[in-house]
Amino acid sequence: MKAAWYWRVALYLAATVVVAISVFPFIYAVSTSFKSGSALFEPVLWPSSVTLANYVSLFSLAEQPFGRHILNSIMVSVLVVAISLFIGVTASYALGRISFKGRGLLLTAVLAVSMFPQVAVLAGMFELIRFLGLYNKALGLVLPYMIFTLPFTVWVLTTFMKQLPKELEEAAIMDGCGPWRIIKDVFMPLLWPALVSTGLLAFIAAWNEFLFALTFVLDNNERTVPVSIALISGASKYDIPWGNIMAASVLVTIPLLGLVLAFQKKIVSGLTAGAVKG
Repeated sequence: MKAAWYWRVALYLAATVVVAISVFPFIYAVSTSFKSGSALFEPVLWPSSVTLANYVSLFSLAEQPFGRHILNSIMVSVLVVAISLFIGVTASYALGRISFKGRGLLLTAVLAVSMFPQVAVLAGMFELIRFLGLYNKALGLVLPYMIFTLPFTVWVLTTFMKQLPKELEEAAIMDGCGPWRIIKDVFMPLLWPALVSTGLLAFIAAWNEFLFALTFVLDNNERTVPVSIALISGASKYDIPWGNIMAASVLVTIPLLGLVLAFQKKIVSGLTAGAVKG
């Protein structure tokens, strides 16, 4: 029996409220980024006069090379995603398709690594970064970021890898394919939804990370955008440039929105595949 009409209305109303609450902060940030002067504190959602002064001044701040920081974040996030997916795919093949003693324990240990809070490993990671000569370099952030992106990637891809038909692997072995060719030519096309969803989540985690970026990089030219936004300041502690902060927040959010909209179908299929067994 179909649900009563009032239940459907209630569902749509609840969904509308959730969407409004979720989207309003971003809409407010966009609105504020186009305001200047006293208009920043006016209780109106859209300014009477639109200005791009905040965006222009954001890239002309002498103390904060924001454009350089965006490039640093892009470099670090892309490298984190690429390395996480490469290691995740190869590790998931071993953990999901090859039977060996202690496989379950190893997989649990991989997941357990992600349960430690960042501050618990901060001191040890700081010493490691200094020992490797990566301190004060944006490139050095790739290693600590792998702590919270790699366990999730390995775990999710292993779950997908286990569900792939065994007959495909057996047929590839009969044709003389080795493990790497099986992964690249047989399993990779089937893993695209999982790769997109896990890769996007890893990108978002690396793009938004703040504690490691603040601790391991002090050179202003090597910073990433979360730290860059946090350090935007005015002439005094009472003169906070809210317009510049909002403009920066909008600019760093747009790439994430674009990626989600571009890959939304694969993200949904990647996150829901295997949820129901037929």
